[in-house]
Amino acid sequence: MDSARIAELLQPFLAASAALQGLSFRAKPEGSHCEPSGVVEEPAVLSPAQLRSISTYIDLLLHWNSRINLTSVRDPEQIVTRHFGESLFAARALFPSRVDAGDPSTSLRTGSPAHIIDIGSGAGFPGLPIKLWAPGIHLTLIESNNRKATFLREVIRATKLTNVEVFAGRAEDFSAPQPGDSRTVTLRAVERFNRILPVAARLVPPSGRLALLIGEAQVRQTYELIPSFLWSRPARIPRSSTRFLLVGTNQERHVSQI
Repeated sequence: MDSARIAELLQPFLAASAALQGLSFRAKPEGSHCEPSGVVEEPAVLSPAQLRSISTYIDLLLHWNSRINLTSVRDPEQIVTRHFGESLFAARALFPSRVDAGDPSTSLRTGSPAHIIDIGSGAGFPGLPIKLWAPGIHLTLIESNNRKATFLREVIRATKLTNVEVFAGRAEDFSAPQPGDSRTVTLRAVERFNRILPVAARLVPPSGRLALLIGEAQVRQTYELIPSFLWSRPARIPRSSTRFLLVGTNQERHVSQI
């Protein structure tokens, strides 16, 4: 697919005003407390290399989709907006500045690479586009379907991404690394959302984040199922009236052993 057309289609999702809408303050579910998020607005432009990687990714997705069911979307332009656009909208919100998105992407407090754990990756969304946006992060893709896991490895190879691992198993069986506040767990709306959401939350360490790409009805479910997190106001995804990005921070504290 033509890189210039990809860039044009993705522009609404990467615009600073769109990415920061609704995320400039974080609020508890009932709006009892807000705190500034400290995000920095700046223009977002994908490099020619990033656009070529997205084009390669789309070609692979269309080819593999004829053999295994990766997505119901068949039109390349809709793949760009519905899959890459939504994922890069989340990437832009999670890593808003060039310091965050650079190589390496680090936690300002720990100095270690930011770690994204993407649950139920399927065709790789939102995990792989987040990695394309922020190449310095460490990325773990969790996908229980072996054929889809094989596809993910092929995309990683073809786009020459590094520091990415695929866990071909269930999220319940994944052993997370030692707790660290640079970890973010991502989850796109899936079947049995009520069951998988608490599993995702358990992988978030104290001060870590849980980023959800969900429908409007699932926002209230999230508040009810995970009341201990400090949640952002839902940010509406561009070109959608029912899809939102919701980011929560785990308010638990590390327990020190003396």
